[in-house]
Amino acid sequence: MSSHLARLEALLFVAGEDGLSLRTMAQLLEMPVTGLTQSLEKLQAKYEADEDSALCLLESSNTYKLVTKPDFASLLRDYSKTPINQSLSRASLEVLSIVAYKQPITRAEVDDIRGVNSSGAIAKLQAFDLIQEAGKKDAVGRPNLYATTDYFLDYMGINRLDELVAIDQLELEEQETSLFREDASEEL
Repeated sequence: MSSHLARLEALLFVAGEDGLSLRTMAQLLEMPVTGLTQSLEKLQAKYEADEDSALCLLESSNTYKLVTKPDFASLLRDYSKTPINQSLSRASLEVLSIVAYKQPITRAEVDDIRGVNSSGAIAKLQAFDLIQEAGKKDAVGRPNLYATTDYFLDYMGINRLDELVAIDQLELEEQETSLFREDASEEL
């Protein structure tokens, strides 16, 4: 059986930018809040003492998340400026497309459309300045809303969002392409 600290770290890692509340962690780990608080303090001390670790624990309003130490801000800023064409994964491109067409949209709504957690892709798109927080949704928990940036418009070579290719046009082109492939294979 893994240690409480390892299990706690695993939960925080998977939770990503959303973090986890004390209550949720206590339930998942089947620990009293006081014991959990001590474990969180130990984990934070472990990160602070380990010069070979880039991580630290951030607490805000009884929600905890793993973040990088401030010493790495410059390195991560440089990373975020690397050429975009080489760095955007298929998942990031999917999320960017969803945000572009459905904005403003919450991460949970993006997750529902994709069927998987999108927090990593959203963080990467924010680091590349392609999407940004655009307020809070008037719903339980007041989740962040995301929208594209001016840099996104520049990158796409458009001036306004209504210049994006219409989704129905994309679907029509995709159908035409697949029909063309079927016709070509029948001729062979």
